[in-house]
Amino acid sequence: MSALLSIRGLTKSYPGVLANSDIHFEVGTGEIHALLGENGAGKSTLVKAIYGLVTPDKGEMYVDGNLYEPRGPQAARAAGVSMVFQHFSLFEALNVAENIALGMSDPPGRAELWQRIRDVANAYGLPLDPGRLVGDLSVGERQRVEIVRCLLQSPRILIMDEPTSVLTPQEVDTLFRTLRQLASEGVAILYISHKLEEIRALCDRATILRSGRVVAECRPAEKTARQLAEMMIGLELTRPLPRLFTPGLPLLRLRGLTLPAATPFGTTLNNVSLELRAGEVLGIAGVAGNGQEELMRVLSGETRVDAEKLVLESRQIGAMGPNQRRQYGLLSAPEERLGHAAAGDMSLIENGFLTGNRRQRLAYRGFIKTATTANFARAVIRRFDVRTPSAETKARALSGGNLQKFVIGREILQRPKVLVVNQPTWGVDAHAAATIRTALRDLAAEGTGVLVISQDLDELMEISDTFSVLEAGRLSAPQRTGSLTIDEIGLMMGGSMRDHPGKDATRADA
Repeated sequence: MSALLSIRGLTKSYPGVLANSDIHFEVGTGEIHALLGENGAGKSTLVKAIYGLVTPDKGEMYVDGNLYEPRGPQAARAAGVSMVFQHFSLFEALNVAENIALGMSDPPGRAELWQRIRDVANAYGLPLDPGRLVGDLSVGERQRVEIVRCLLQSPRILIMDEPTSVLTPQEVDTLFRTLRQLASEGVAILYISHKLEEIRALCDRATILRSGRVVAECRPAEKTARQLAEMMIGLELTRPLPRLFTPGLPLLRLRGLTLPAATPFGTTLNNVSLELRAGEVLGIAGVAGNGQEELMRVLSGETRVDAEKLVLESRQIGAMGPNQRRQYGLLSAPEERLGHAAAGDMSLIENGFLTGNRRQRLAYRGFIKTATTANFARAVIRRFDVRTPSAETKARALSGGNLQKFVIGREILQRPKVLVVNQPTWGVDAHAAATIRTALRDLAAEGTGVLVISQDLDELMEISDTFSVLEAGRLSAPQRTGSLTIDEIGLMMGGSMRDHPGKDATRADA
């Protein structure tokens, strides 16, 4: 196939970091091309250069044989390059058509725009109502808005960044049909994902980056997911070993919690109950926006409820804040690592102090124990292989995967009785994900109760002993992992099997 996008010798550096070094690769007309690499391998910098968000230090880019030097996203779109970002850029208080119009340099009138949205959406199997408020849409529907906004610009090159991280298996199937249809029409697709089985199923070729350099090219279908991961990291990949789950005594109980949504586009929790036992990994599956954030805030103490609603061992903690809960052994790690789990402009030492102060005794009579605090941060860095110049480095300077390893490791080293984590490996590479998942399983093996909220069903199947599904603010009865198929869980996540019959919803003790 002819090369539609050619990258030749692209190099980009930042102070102290060589993000891209002499990158060469091509994407053909009608090709779905994967861009693979660990967090920090240089993928984000490369696609930002292609989309005009950063200017390379040297090297050349060509589109259909013509020199391509975009001075911003508007110039990139004018040249036929569009991008769907991992984090959606939509306004919840505006409707679908209004959001799409904001991304157009010269939007047509209301009636024409609405008709064009319907025509494009239906042509690619992505039905949308132009008048619906974005705040009322599911995450999968919001992604449709982003894709349709790109398609209205008739792109020749489409960049997709982690497009399936918040979708059910059924929504992934719909997305893949759309991408294959676009490829059949000659659109070149550059696809970034850490889900390697998806890469194998969808992509024609893959370019693999490591430390800012191209280290390999391959046809993903001819490799196993494990081989792809090992090509990315340059090491043999380890995975958690199967373990026999022997349930211990109940550690955490939430009983019949109903909590109205705090914001117009939030989710009401409806009669939510759960029980977590010593040594158990309880997975909670669900598509984003179904109450995960609300449940996480209740468990962490950011949202307080009646004291008796939440019990840690025999202590009623519902009315306690996060610090007091930490003192009694309930620790948590939220989904948003930068800004919520970690303060970006603080060093790793300072971020270690933020949550480790009480349990690690990092202060005495109001004064920080400097050496002890630094040693705690360095212990997290060593134990979890956090790639950073030093413990004094600011959190925002780390790649997403390395910051996530620090955030999770910071909580694990405090030896909690209960650890609640939301999206523990979201957007991180295979090596970092394996490190985090193994650490969570090891922690449970030592008697800690671990509750994992995740949209990654493969992750939950790998590490969970039991699981529930959170859908529209309702939590299903717990089931033993393996009692349902991935497709059945996906349907439950989408609300299609809310009253799923024929399966034993009782908790079977091993």
